Amino acid sequence: MLGPETKVGLIVAHPELRRQVDLSLRGSPARIVLDQPVVQDWGRFLDELDRVRPDVVLVDLGALGPSFAETLRRIKATLSQPTIIALHTVVEPETILAAIRAGASEYLYPPLEGALEKALIRLVSERARQTQPAREPGKVVGFVSAKGGCGATTVACHVGVELQRLTGKEVLLADLDLDGGSLSFLMKAQGQYSILDAVRNIHRLDVSYWKALVSNGQPRVEVIAAPRLVDPNEPLSTEAFRQVVRFTRTLYDWVVLDLGRGLNPVTLAVLGDLDQAFLVATFDVLALQRVKQLVDNLLEHGYGLKRFQLIVNRMPRQPDLTQSELEKVLGLEIYAGLPNSYPELYEAYSEGHLLPATSELGRQFSRLAAKIAGVPEEKAERAKARLGIFF
Repeated sequence: MLGPETKVGLIVAHPELRRQVDLSLRGSPARIVLDQPVVQDWGRFLDELDRVRPDVVLVDLGALGPSFAETLRRIKATLSQPTIIALHTVVEPETILAAIRAGASEYLYPPLEGALEKALIRLVSERARQTQPAREPGKVVGFVSAKGGCGATTVACHVGVELQRLTGKEVLLADLDLDGGSLSFLMKAQGQYSILDAVRNIHRLDVSYWKALVSNGQPRVEVIAAPRLVDPNEPLSTEAFRQVVRFTRTLYDWVVLDLGRGLNPVTLAVLGDLDQAFLVATFDVLALQRVKQLVDNLLEHGYGLKRFQLIVNRMPRQPDLTQSELEKVLGLEIYAGLPNSYPELYEAYSEGHLLPATSELGRQFSRLAAKIAGVPEEKAERAKARLGIFF
């Protein structure tokens, strides 16, 4: 049955369809949480759908034009994965088939009186049976290397594992480095699919499809790999990457992204959806100069730097610059510094595993994860450890 907890969104521009929708919903206890007959800015509209999270969206296909199928997929991929009822003024078998394939659960045409209310009651009841209790969206953090070899993948892997250990929550490690990501190799994950499979099939993306793509790196830490090879001629939708990241929030408490190096189109597309973004650089002239360039590029693209912070990897014990001096030069806050423990890292990788949490660098990764998760230090530390340089 429909109740005040049932949230409905409307995208109905056709006057007669709108009149019949209003008549059908008159007296209904369901709440209309979003009503926009014509959508001018789809990015903003999808953000609003994520905010209000309707259970059902009524969509006037005529208002969407020839590309209605792709629009339905984008609506279906928002956080609440709403049930879609497609509305049209005519009965066209090809249109009906395309709408159902794109994610619509029902296709209705005039007269709507009686039919719409029955469809709403049936679909809302089905949704209530199938939908698990709503959970708070997870948090998404991303790591970007200033240049190749700065260690963003190493940091992402260890932080992901430590987030699970410290919080006991479900964690996803996602490799968005399309230029040859190695996250799955370090995690010893054996999956045969990649993040591109999700991007290419965004219209099919649901829990069961996603679970077929991921593999387990460690208990309660799932991994989605980068593709082994990307066709340079394949057109990839950066908006689809953004939708995939948003979808993962609904499944995991923590999503850790390895974003490769630099500010490529995929990184820029998902940057606005990150709760925290970290730029990983080593303490050398080339890497730090690259940090300065990336900061300038971010500002040019209109991105603020409040959520973008710096992790200095392989930090010397006696650096030439103090933390405040380095921050002033780079124009970016230093979130953490990690010591140069290359020998123990090399040994661990040679033996086919990550660093143990009891090692010097392992303790620093644990403290970094605790800081990101907001876990009090006394709870995060299992043994006394030497303080990190910038913590």
